[in-house]
Parts: sequence; structure tokens; C-alpha cells
Amino acid sequence: MKAPSSYSPTADAEAAIGRAGVVLDLMVQNGVISAADKAAADIANVALAPEPPQNSVRYFTDWALPQLDVLIDESNEPLEVYTTIDLTMQNAATAAVKANVPSGTQGALVSLDRDGAVRALVGGLDYVTSNYNRATTATRQPGSAWKIFVYMAALEAGYTPDTGVTDEPVDINGWKPRNSSGRFSGDIDIRTAFAYSINTVAAKLGVEVGFPTVADMARRFGVTTPINTHPSMVLGTSDVRLIDMTRAFASIARKGIAVTPYGITKVTTADGRLLYEHEDDTSRVLVAPWVAAGMTDLMQTAVSTGTGKAAQIGRPVAGKTGTTSSNKDGWFLGFSSGITTGVWMGRDDARAVGVLQGGRAPARAFADYMKVAVAKRPVEEFETELTLPEWQLEPDEEAYYGSPDGEAEGGMMVDENGFPVDRARSEATEGESDDQQMEVDPEDRPQPQQLDQQWIDNVLGRDRQRQPPPRPNPYP
Repeated sequence: MKAPSSYSPTADAEAAIGRAGVVLDLMVQNGVISAADKAAADIANVALAPEPPQNSVRYFTDWALPQLDVLIDESNEPLEVYTTIDLTMQNAATAAVKANVPSGTQGALVSLDRDGAVRALVGGLDYVTSNYNRATTATRQPGSAWKIFVYMAALEAGYTPDTGVTDEPVDINGWKPRNSSGRFSGDIDIRTAFAYSINTVAAKLGVEVGFPTVADMARRFGVTTPINTHPSMVLGTSDVRLIDMTRAFASIARKGIAVTPYGITKVTTADGRLLYEHEDDTSRVLVAPWVAAGMTDLMQTAVSTGTGKAAQIGRPVAGKTGTTSSNKDGWFLGFSSGITTGVWMGRDDARAVGVLQGGRAPARAFADYMKVAVAKRPVEEFETELTLPEWQLEPDEEAYYGSPDGEAEGGMMVDENGFPVDRARSEATEGESDDQQMEVDPEDRPQPQQLDQQWIDNVLGRDRQRQPPPRPNPYP
């Protein structure tokens, strides 16, 4: 139809009636209807049916269509725009969020195919009530979901999932992170620490690899919002967007190759002339494949035995929960069979929600949606055992502790927002500190009274006859 947005009766009823009159006149002139048929139509008195709450596809179109200004030159001719949205997946996403979101809260979901194609995007519970897009615009603290950047920095610096660590009290310049369980589990390994989202171990790793290095890792993986480099940043105290975090998880699923979310596949004129067609870029490698494989190993354990058990769907899933202080935000992000999905829930006014933890409602919404999203896809096993480089097989001191604290990729330093800064300026300000507020990530799933390493090994079918020695404790 001609100019559907301009002549829509919900946009301009008078214009719609005028356009209907033109169409009826043309139908009479062409002998399609009679003059009596036209008179019987009585278009001036047509009553509109009550408009039901609009489905969430509008959140997607509001995000995707403005990108036309960048993709093609300005055009006055009619265009045909082909998008990535999958209506079956979109409907499943909307239903999953609505079915699981706690009362009085909002929810959002982003789902990406392996190349970054947005298959589903939910920005809120009802577009008519609120068109604010919580999937692409809102910035919220990610809680422990942020730990993927901490652990990837550690893996890149020489750790492996089997590296021994100690869960014990930590004091970093007066900041004393607590575990949500209120307990310390002693000697465990990296895999177990991640699976149960143990905050003390994340804090230790942040010290060893350097908080600016963690910020640099987040920047590499597509986080565009400001990043602080205070010690508490390892627990996810920097605000992020759901679509950025989902993009980061998708890049891990793609074995370290950068994923960029996109919503438009091609644009043509009405007569079929091609103006734009999306091309997949696989040239940007963010981390080595063995780092991505190690991270996938950790996230698969988190779903199999740890805080993300509610996200299980009967096939391999890797993911991570996130819960912020006082349960203001709940997250679950993960991937399976080529689909990566991120779910966020919380109140727009950031007030606490007592029942909101990442391992509960967000993980259940993830599972409900993913069961539909991957139903027709083959089951894919994860590649979590890739050959390590030589320096990993025979680690030296630098391999264990990574590059000097604060040094990012290529010898570049980053500032409190994770942006590159001049080394001399950074050294001039070294030693300055700010008062740190204690942050706790209250992951909901209770840990056992004592994390039983043998139990976890049995569940995952691991042979622990050759256990690597624990790392030296930097906090004697």
C-alpha cells in the first residue's frame, strides 16, 4: 500500500479516510466495484477495532531501521528492507520474558545467531505502554556476568580451568569482597570458582592480571559504556547494555572471533535493484581459540553444576548468571547450538526486587526461549579442549602472572573507562586511590556446606589424577 505509515488510521484518521476515498474511486473507474458498492462502504463511519497491545517486534524495528541512514545513501524511492528477525523466535522470546518476569519488574532479551544476526529482541513487556528499549538503550550493572572478562584475562595470562586457587578472605586496600554463601571453600580450581561465582577468587584474579587489563578485555569484546578500574569492578559495578553483553558471549561462542549484532540483511528498490547486502566479517580475532575454549569450559560447568542450572535445556549450554547488590538486576547470558541469548530483568527505577536473582527468573526465561529457538537445530558439542600454545604447556613466571599490572594488549595502558592512555601519564597518577564501596554479588543458588571437588569432578566426568598445583597465594 502507498505510504502505510502516513495513511495508517492510528496515525492520521482523516488522511486514512481520504486515501480510502481515492482507492474506492479508482476501483469504480476500473470496474472492480459499482457506484452502489462504493456508497455502501460508508468510509466516514468506519469504526476501528480496539488495538491490542502491540507485540515486541516494534522494539526491533525501532533499533534496526534507523541504521538505513548509515547503510545506504538517502533515497526518495520506495525501498524493500530485509531483516534478520525470526517471528517464531521473537514470539517465543516475548512469551518467555512475560512468563518469568517477577511482578512489578521489566524484562529484556536479545538473541543472536552465530554471525551476529538478531533473531529476537524484546525491549520491554509492552511496547504500547513503554517504547523504551531496555535491550539496546538501558545501562545496568551486570553483576557476576561481568566475570567472563576477568576470567578471560586470567586464561590469556596463563591460567587454565584446572589451575588451583584458594577461596579465602581477601583485603584489597580496605575492600573486602564477600561470597554470597558467607563461607570460604579453601583450595579449589578455577572451574569450580567460576561455576559457583566465588567473589574472592575473582578479586584475586583482578589483582594478578590488573584491573585495567580486565577493562581492556571488556572493550575488546564490545562493551561501549564507561568502565571503572576500581577493585570492585571485577564484580560487575560498571553499567553495561544487554546487547553489548550478549555480543561478548556470542564472540566467545564463535571461538574468539568478533561478533557484531546486525538487523538488516539487504536493501533493494521496489524494482529489485540491490542497494546494500550484509557481509559477515570474520577477520577480527579477539582472543586465541584456546582462551575461548577455556571460557566455554567454565561457562558450561556453571550451567551443569553451578549457579546457572535453571538454564539447562537438554543439550549443551554454556552461560553465566549475574545478580547485583540488593537484587536490583538479574541476568543470564549463554549459548547453545549456534544461538547466543542474553536476558535481563529488573525495575526501571532500580529498586531492589527480593526474588530477583540471575539463576532464577532470567535463567528460566532463557531456557523457555532457547528450547524453541534451537528446536530445529542439530545438537552441537562444545570444543573445550584445544591444544595450548607452547608457552602454556611449559609456563614460566610471566605466563603464570600475565603482563605487568595495568598493561593491555600491545603494551597499551587504559584509563578508568578502559580507553587507551599515555603510559607516562598513567605512571604519574599511580598510587592514587578512591574509597571503594563493598559490592556483593548475591548469586541465588546456595553452595554446598563445603564445595566438594570430587563431587564436581564426578559430575563432569573429569580424571583428576594429575591435578595442577595451586598458585601461590598473593594474600598470605
